[in-house]
Amino acid sequence: MPSVFTHEFTGQAFKGKTSFNTGLFINGQFVDGSDKTTIDVVNPSNGQVITKISEATPKDVDLAVNAAEAAFEKSWGLNVPGNRRGELLYKLAQLMERDSKELAAIEALDNGKTFSWAAGADIPASIETIKYYAGWADKIHGSTIETSEAKLSYTRHEPIGVVGQIIPWNFPLLMFSWKIAPALATGNCIVMKPSEFTPLTAIRMCSLIQEAGFPPGVVNVVTGYGNTVGAAISSHMRIEKIAFTGSTLVGRKIMESAAKSNLKKVTLELGGKSPNIIYDDADLEKTVNWTSHGIFWNHGQACCAGSRIFVQSGIYDKFLAKFTEKAKSIKVGDPFATGVDQGPQVSQIQYDRIMGYIDSGKQDGATVHLGGDRVGTEGYFISPTIFTNATPEMKIVKEEIFGPVGVVIKFDTEEEVIKMANDTTYGLAAAVFTQNLNRAIETAHKLKAGTAWINCINQLHVNVPFGGYKQSGIGRELGEYALDNYTNVKAVHVNLRHQM
Repeated sequence: MPSVFTHEFTGQAFKGKTSFNTGLFINGQFVDGSDKTTIDVVNPSNGQVITKISEATPKDVDLAVNAAEAAFEKSWGLNVPGNRRGELLYKLAQLMERDSKELAAIEALDNGKTFSWAAGADIPASIETIKYYAGWADKIHGSTIETSEAKLSYTRHEPIGVVGQIIPWNFPLLMFSWKIAPALATGNCIVMKPSEFTPLTAIRMCSLIQEAGFPPGVVNVVTGYGNTVGAAISSHMRIEKIAFTGSTLVGRKIMESAAKSNLKKVTLELGGKSPNIIYDDADLEKTVNWTSHGIFWNHGQACCAGSRIFVQSGIYDKFLAKFTEKAKSIKVGDPFATGVDQGPQVSQIQYDRIMGYIDSGKQDGATVHLGGDRVGTEGYFISPTIFTNATPEMKIVKEEIFGPVGVVIKFDTEEEVIKMANDTTYGLAAAVFTQNLNRAIETAHKLKAGTAWINCINQLHVNVPFGGYKQSGIGRELGEYALDNYTNVKAVHVNLRHQM
């Protein structure tokens, strides 16, 4: 039988206890992986093992697909009306609200984000997502189309069937919610792989899915490594659709596997190197605060992070001084300590990757204006870092760092900055700060990005679509747009007069 993880939280920000099964969740039951092997889950604050979780294999993916297919045919899909699917999703959201502090504590322990942010932002946003799509569940419909009086033509939006979903480690529960909610609302069954670095909230959610009353097999969670479990999901011949959030490199592999297997439908939410354009007339104080949030939010581990900070020459020096002061005020430390703004990076691998980029910036001749150092002697803490004097060909300007590292670049004209902003293979998001509304909108329209923020940054809403241009992805998450990812459209022609 799978082991049970029990942990007592004793931090300043939260005191409490959690206890839950750490097995795979297949057909409504927690089970060991086929090979009985486990994966260590590490606390990024100290590098120590938190617990062990069951490791799935391709055989376990097959078992999960079998369970999902059976559920789709017998107890979900077109067999369950939309209002009932909505009721179950809403019940799940209520259970998440009941256990919200526990979920936030697990998220902080597992991922390293601060408990205060998890409890105040990530968990509420996850709950809101489930509720939003609960409301959509009985509103998935087609339309009638006029052709002639002799025919009735209409469309149906039918669930695809078994869908595979692979989520990243930076927002574990939020990404879990972004994926399962529209898929379940439209009647699909799920085989989910969370990141092996941050699997605990996804596993904990399985108990709530059980308690909410979802039929066995509707949601299956298989914890494992990308090169085995992720690859098995991507290439599985009976998974008809895959949704992935993560790096562009892995996204390419998933798309290739989908093409080589059964041409499954693919949606990808991938990397970014988002420009943040600050014009001379921007409100300096507010812009500095937004810019800090743009790059240092979630320790810089956000695909839409405003990591390329373009500042017009007229306010460059003033902005840099105030931005530096703001970055210096960020308190880095224990995620469960009160007053802490930034916890550790998620893993040793990610820590090493970020420090490698910082070293690269130094070697290429950029100036480390602030930070660039390890914080403390244990765990994966990195100080907020600002580079200046960087040039377009440098890796720190071109490549996604995914850490608390921003590059501040001076510009003179609107034409110049738009050219620099669009000089990237990515196109996930962008931001513009100015008090000239015409210039703000004109700039936003010229930027090649799926999201353009004006006088704000990193603002996401469940009813507003999110996704990228270019190599930042395919398809959209959130809003009504996400529903299109999970249905097939069938056209039905009825010959009313039985005539040729």
